[in-house]
Amino acid sequence: MPPTPKMETALLIVDMQNVFTSMTTTCLPNILRLSTHFQSHSLPRIFTQHGHTKEELTPPYKNQLVRKWGPSGSIAKGSDDWQLMPDIAPLAAENENPIIHKSTYDAFLNTNLAEMLEEKGIQRVVVCGVMTDCCCDTTARSSFNRGFETWLVEDACGTASKKQHEAGINGFAYAFGEVLKTDQVCERLG
Repeated sequence: MPPTPKMETALLIVDMQNVFTSMTTTCLPNILRLSTHFQSHSLPRIFTQHGHTKEELTPPYKNQLVRKWGPSGSIAKGSDDWQLMPDIAPLAAENENPIIHKSTYDAFLNTNLAEMLEEKGIQRVVVCGVMTDCCCDTTARSSFNRGFETWLVEDACGTASKKQHEAGINGFAYAFGEVLKTDQVCERLG
């Protein structure tokens, strides 16, 4: 394999919130390892947090996800489910790492994520978090579509089932970017 080109790289940690705790048993240690690696190399870490306002959770539902999942199946901003997981919250607070607040699967849609990455001169985005086949895959595809080289970290993503995880990974790998393991990301970035 040819050497990995040197590019300004950011880690995007997607939706590591209390509501998804059951989906993170195997991916959380790898996410923590990636976060430590990026921090030790002075590479930016950006976090996302998914949630809906009271207005979005009140009929008529203007948000497509609330229409799909209903208000009881949606994450209310400020709720316990909405909070970042205890292992993740301190990382987001370090050095004022940015948290992108979003209300759809795509962390680029209706947020300032693209502008933030461009201002930092980022060329490559490494995506991890939950859910593999929803927010991680959608955000990684959107990153690719915006011109960023994008890596999706297979063992640092989690979802509701193995079948869903594999579907998200395989779809991304086919047409959008590289799917790597945590060890490979750390090795390639030095």
